[in-house]
Amino acid sequence: MNDDLRFPVGRYELMDSITRQQRDEWVAQVADAPARLRAAVQGLGEAQLDTPYRDGGWTVRQVVHHVPDSHMNAYVRMKLALTEDSPAIKTYEEAEWARLPDAELPADVSLTLLETLHQRWIAVLRGLDETQWKRTFRHPEWGDVTIENALGLYAWHGRHHVAHITSLRQREGW
Repeated sequence: MNDDLRFPVGRYELMDSITRQQRDEWVAQVADAPARLRAAVQGLGEAQLDTPYRDGGWTVRQVVHHVPDSHMNAYVRMKLALTEDSPAIKTYEEAEWARLPDAELPADVSLTLLETLHQRWIAVLRGLDETQWKRTFRHPEWGDVTIENALGLYAWHGRHHVAHITSLRQREGW
């Protein structure tokens, strides 16, 4: 565990060469993310859900709602890359999304959404061939991103936000 509360599992680092074994590990991490997130918030009360995971950070509830927001974007980006020739994708203002009224809903709404989304996402990922893993989308800040590099990022993303919650629980003795 990392001491930096913003990056409890470290920062994501792009890999130049990605093996099939690495992709399989990342697919498994993405598949497990909904259950890990649900387990991370299991038994938390409303006040705990509305506690920031760090000073100046999002509340646990905002983190729970953010993960499916982010993963829906990733899923769509990957499907665009699979069906179009290096499509340009749009970014989104995640901090602004975290302030919208749906970020105040019960956590279970987003936990259920994440579970359903990941069922579809994993079905796509498990069906890709070697050529499809190399397909790209064009991010306005990052340039061309392969599906396999995006997979690594979102496998990390799930672990990253689960660790925000579990490290808060550990620090607070919840």
